[in-house]
Amino acid sequence: MVTARTEPPETITRYLNAHRARHTDIAIGTFADDATVIDDGNTYTGSAAIREWLAHAANEYTYTVELTGAERVDDATFVVTNHLEGDFPGGVVDLRYRFTLRDGLIERLTIEP
Repeated sequence: MVTARTEPPETITRYLNAHRARHTDIAIGTFADDATVIDDGNTYTGSAAIREWLAHAANEYTYTVELTGAERVDDATFVVTNHLEGDFPGGVVDLRYRFTLRDGLIERLTIEP
């Protein structure tokens, strides 16, 4: 249950900005070493797998991103909604990025419509 509207924590904002700008090194620095990302039905665990996912995700399609919402679920969990438009199948999608933080870093990120 979402309890409050809020601005995303700095770690999440840094990740989103770095990913949008295709700065993989900055983006990977926002994740814990043993973090997990779930995106498009695939699971990536650990820095090497997440780095590969980031590099692939940044270059597969061209798209714009607009932050449309951010909600705090609990002390460690935040949901950020982004509106994407681009040359990917369907061309338009609203994605929910569910972040779980640990010690100021992203421990888990699940991306889904």
